[in-house]
Amino acid sequence: MAVSLDKKEIYKALETITVPGEGGNMVATGAVRNVQVFGDEVVVDITIKNPSLQARKKSEVSILQAIHKHVYAKAKITVNVTVEAATKPRVAPIKGKAIPGIQNIIAVASGKGGVGKSTVTANLAVTLAKMGFEVGILDADIYGPSIPIMFDVADEKPIAVSIDGKSRMRPVENYGVKMLSIGFFTQPDQAVIWRGPMASKALNQMIFDAHWGQLDFLLVDLPPGTGDIHLSIMQALPVTGAVVVSTPQQIALADARKGVAMFQQEAISVPVLGILENMAYFTPEELPDHKYYIFGQHGARNLAADMEIPFMGEIPLVQGIREAADVGRPAAMQKDSLSSLAFEEATKNMVSQLVLRNTNLPPTEAIKITTMAGCEAVKKK
Repeated sequence: MAVSLDKKEIYKALETITVPGEGGNMVATGAVRNVQVFGDEVVVDITIKNPSLQARKKSEVSILQAIHKHVYAKAKITVNVTVEAATKPRVAPIKGKAIPGIQNIIAVASGKGGVGKSTVTANLAVTLAKMGFEVGILDADIYGPSIPIMFDVADEKPIAVSIDGKSRMRPVENYGVKMLSIGFFTQPDQAVIWRGPMASKALNQMIFDAHWGQLDFLLVDLPPGTGDIHLSIMQALPVTGAVVVSTPQQIALADARKGVAMFQQEAISVPVLGILENMAYFTPEELPDHKYYIFGQHGARNLAADMEIPFMGEIPLVQGIREAADVGRPAAMQKDSLSSLAFEEATKNMVSQLVLRNTNLPPTEAIKITTMAGCEAVKKK
């Protein structure tokens, strides 16, 4: 007896499949463009954004399995996969910037050390560059600069260039990311023992005496905590938005809450684009479908919900991320790896929040810091 398959059942089966690297089921996201049924033969046309062969094969296999499992085990299936060329997302520039040519300045902060803030900064920068943006990093972690090592440029030095008759530093560049760090000017075994004013002066030189050129994003890798360097940066620059990095355990979340509160102070008013949970779970290479929540589960996600700010995503605790940082090749450069996909999702979420921020809020102003009765009062310029 001839078999005639139901197109509605096929669409229902396709709703159980997630688009590789994009999230959401194939039908809801519009990835499924057309389904044709001829008796027991099915033709499925889909469009995905991930150009990798692995993503195409995974999509095809998932469709075959879903239809065979949920509709008809002996169905003859043809899957036509089309890759949609990625377009560069539009990000509205912030007006009134202190540095000509830089559109958006993003502060990457953490309430405490050891949560992977610099690692996150490096991978966000690489992912933005992969998306087609012009990106720079200002390593503002004066006492513990690590960006030069993470980009395999620890032995490089910025060179002087003449711009409009003035001498400027040209940032070191690798993997499509421009960067300046105090680490370029010190020896590996040399400790930076500076008081606040000296550190602030060094930062100002890297900010204003540099030739950054045209940048869509300047990521500022802040030191841990909420202190003098943070105020100096916000005094010198109109920071467009902030990203707060935390791990899931309570002791880190308590400090992350303080980091968010710093940016939300009325006198500072830097929009927090989101909280990113690093080391969210451990997935062994030999058990890719297993998640072990070593430091607790969904702590940063819950904190974001509690403080009513966006949650950017989870970065897994993967050995490859540490190894990539050590050899100076950020993990986000590994195509279709668990870590690179996680960083891509987080970066897309950050850009989405930035678009909303630049659409709905006025430009951020640099702040003016004065001292009154031994306490620091923060006022708008």
